[in-house]
Amino acid sequence: MTFSTWLTFFLACWAISISPGPGALSAMSAGLKYGFPRGYWNSVGLILGILGQFLIVAVGLGAVLAASETAFTVVKDLGAAYLVYLGYKQLRSKAAPIALENDNSASTSVRELVMRGMLINLSNPKGTVFLLAVVPQFVDPAMPLTPQYTLLAASLAFTDTVIMGVYTLLAAKVLGLLRNPSHIRWMNRGIGSLFILAGLFLATFRRQA
Repeated sequence: MTFSTWLTFFLACWAISISPGPGALSAMSAGLKYGFPRGYWNSVGLILGILGQFLIVAVGLGAVLAASETAFTVVKDLGAAYLVYLGYKQLRSKAAPIALENDNSASTSVRELVMRGMLINLSNPKGTVFLLAVVPQFVDPAMPLTPQYTLLAASLAFTDTVIMGVYTLLAAKVLGLLRNPSHIRWMNRGIGSLFILAGLFLATFRRQA
């Protein structure tokens, strides 16, 4: 892989990470509710999830998912249902200020935040299909594949680390300034509705023939 090839992929990674989606919604939701230090654990899960997606593509399972209508539909429906469930929980969330890391009211554990992020990215077959279409374009089959896949995965993980951190921080610092319960309630409704819309959109997504 040449430097110019890697640089093109690296720039594409920034565009992929910045584009709004379930991951960005999850990062903002965690930042709003828990603040940055605790909420960023959700982003750690998102990063692990995208690396899991990358591994699926690298070992060839992504091709199976893309080719099998049944496998694709099962994963897609599970992912859509999970997003709708998160939206429902956000809509039902209490109108309380963000729970800081040392706040006993922050009942959601770090493990739960990480798992939530992982599930959001792992259960989105759009990510697998997208990576399956994009990643091979940057791999030189005449060179050892493992170092190339490792470099590409690290590049994507780096950009996601930065961008999801920014989304979490913005929510924690800007949205976290909201102290009026009615404002927080409307914010929860907005994010919850976006989660549900993302789930419904994923449910309509069709595998390309």
